[in-house]
Amino acid sequence: MDNGKHGAASTRRSRRLVGGLRTRLVFTFVVVALISAVTATALAYRDARTAVLQRTQNAAVNDLRERVAAVAADFDVPPDQESLSRFAAKVSDGIGARIVVARYQDLVAVSDSLAETEGRITTELRTAVRTGNGARLQRVMWRGEPYLAVGMPVTYADGDHRTSGLEVFAITDRRAERDDTAALLDSVRAGIVPVVLLAAVLALLAAGTVLRPVRKLGRATREFAAGDLGSRVAVTGHDELADLAATFNETADALQASDTELREQEAKARRFVADVSHELRTPLAAMTMVATVLEEDADQLPPDAARAARTVGAETARLSRLVEDLMEIFDAKAVRLNAAETDLADALRASLALRGWTDEVHTHLHEGVRAVVDRRRIDVIVANLVGNALRHGSPPVTVTLGTALDANGEWVTLEVADHGPGLPPGARERVFDRFYKADAGRTRGAADDSGQGSGLGTAIALENARLHGGTIDVADGAQRGAVFTLRLPLRRTGEGTE
Repeated sequence: MDNGKHGAASTRRSRRLVGGLRTRLVFTFVVVALISAVTATALAYRDARTAVLQRTQNAAVNDLRERVAAVAADFDVPPDQESLSRFAAKVSDGIGARIVVARYQDLVAVSDSLAETEGRITTELRTAVRTGNGARLQRVMWRGEPYLAVGMPVTYADGDHRTSGLEVFAITDRRAERDDTAALLDSVRAGIVPVVLLAAVLALLAAGTVLRPVRKLGRATREFAAGDLGSRVAVTGHDELADLAATFNETADALQASDTELREQEAKARRFVADVSHELRTPLAAMTMVATVLEEDADQLPPDAARAARTVGAETARLSRLVEDLMEIFDAKAVRLNAAETDLADALRASLALRGWTDEVHTHLHEGVRAVVDRRRIDVIVANLVGNALRHGSPPVTVTLGTALDANGEWVTLEVADHGPGLPPGARERVFDRFYKADAGRTRGAADDSGQGSGLGTAIALENARLHGGTIDVADGAQRGAVFTLRLPLRRTGEGTE
């Protein structure tokens, strides 16, 4: 059961790990692609917009300069209002749909008499044209619309290019360029979406390629944790993941070899103890019979001989019990239960009655608690825990049977409490160790189960509990004494055991 829970937990952790890695890889890939796409498109948009505006500006300046040069050749200075108006109209006709303004001192002529030029030709531009000797331009916003204003002075055709006092300005509507750059920006924005989607698809493909070895390694690790020591990972390639897979395989080989060696040593030790215990049974049976006869006739022997006879009888009984306990502790490792559905309250009453403890123990048994257990092993657990409480605690000894429910399911609980001195400091951590005795100077230790001081009783009880998928905990009583709590999974017929 523990392996199953561990495997399920490992599976959940692995799925979270792979899912988290995939999410981070895809997110990182998409973010990098998005930043790259936005940066590239922003730079492309900036360059394209600059090129469009620069082309418009250059065309406006060149067209105006060429047209002014052609018209000014037949223009007399100083002009009157009529000639200045004709000059502005001719210049405008030659450069397309642009408004031309001609200025000579206080005279101003506009190619389109209905057009409003104030605000589109600024004071700054007029000043720059008047004080300079070349074309000047300025981008302006007028009534929310973009315009380009170009101005230049008209010079004489003689060698020194003196200014004639005539200034020409052309106003060009930039709404077409604005619409072109807006359409370009929309295209750039629309192009980012498919780029990001393509990046996400490529990221998923790349993540799958990268994470596939990780999933295989995770699967092999879970199988290994579940007990399949032969689980290995195929090593492909020469990258870091291949090195990791090779390292895992080497570690698994070493662990499998160690596990095999330990199992062989444990099997040999178990056979040795079993053989020794079996061989000791026959001479111990003979010794027990002799010791029994001596104890029966001890009253007829001299005092020293009688004391020796009783000592021999007690120690022989203790040795016999130790041999039986050794057989039991190794039998508890068999990991096979003779399980059947059992009424636990009836089983507990029978166990107490068999040992004559019915009158010595107070019971609080929840009736009707039935579970699939090995009745003989439950009897061993009860004998050890209750026997311990009777020998090393103080009355009253209480046995409580009930059920409990937690996140891991429903459990059977059996509490054995006494009112004795409790466990000494430091004994709680070792009370389930084999051959441990809380007081080595006493004939029977607090960790004993049988009354003969072998120190194996609580270890035997814990092994039998683990065979059922349960455990035994020990704690101090509410007032005094010790409380041993057996917890077993509440299984019924058809649910099976592990």
